Amino acid sequence: MDNNLNITYITIDAYVELDKYRFVYFVIMFTAYILIICSNSTIVCLIVIHKNLHEPMYIFIAALLMNSVFYSTTVYPKILTDVLSEKPIISYSACLFQYHITYSLGASEFLLLATMSYDRYVSICKPLQYPTIMTKTNICILLVVAWILPAGQLAVSIPLNANFKLCNFNFKGIICNSTISKLQCESSRELNIYGLFCFVNLLILPVLFILFTYIRIFIITYRSGREVRRKAAQTCLPHLIVLINFSCLASFDILLVQMETDFPKIVSLIMLMQAILYHPLFNPIIYGLKMREIYQHLRKLFCPGKTV
Repeated sequence: MDNNLNITYITIDAYVELDKYRFVYFVIMFTAYILIICSNSTIVCLIVIHKNLHEPMYIFIAALLMNSVFYSTTVYPKILTDVLSEKPIISYSACLFQYHITYSLGASEFLLLATMSYDRYVSICKPLQYPTIMTKTNICILLVVAWILPAGQLAVSIPLNANFKLCNFNFKGIICNSTISKLQCESSRELNIYGLFCFVNLLILPVLFILFTYIRIFIITYRSGREVRRKAAQTCLPHLIVLINFSCLASFDILLVQMETDFPKIVSLIMLMQAILYHPLFNPIIYGLKMREIYQHLRKLFCPGKTV
């Protein structure tokens, strides 16, 4: 539907069944948002404050956790507003903007995980060259590329999507994701090809690079002593767990577009909760508990009377 300013609005159908439970749902989502911001920001602040955490590995962890904060800030305010609205709507341009930001941050997560795997690879497989490779300049370059490259590549799809005519104005999701293409009257061959290019460039290649580096790490550590294997597992295992978890979420999102039939509502809701609730809380828990140096500072912060 178009208003006098020719702005196309989309009705969000995901909230129609919340009439009796809007306030409860709002409290749950607001609490989750506060937990996500506090948990991620706490670890980021610890990394910034303590000098023994001013190492490339912890800097990349801080960047990854900031990604979760940015992602949550992109989706939660709109969700909280929609929960309290009688008829949630969003303009098509705003939906495309949210789509661009969330997918840019998602792609950045894969690139940040790739930089973390490279950091571990150099640290374990080339320890003598580590200080000369992982310099402050190179760290800054890796971080800038991880954030700017996805945003720049995915920005190309915004004007392409904006020019398409819409035949459906009822969006079934809670946040604007890849299923917004189903609102369009017809699919674009050029857009599909470019989407495939971005998929390979921002997801497949980083994952292959991560697998290559960790295979090399496992080969090197397998030939080394038990202590080397223990330290490698201690630092690499959290990254692998986060990678596997996030890859499953990304795979489901791709299936949403490729499958012509819609997934059952409960399956879509569970996977959505994984993306907006579980994963942003999962990262600080994994890195807070599994990374020893971070865990020690967390214990000092929350249990000051106990010895670490």
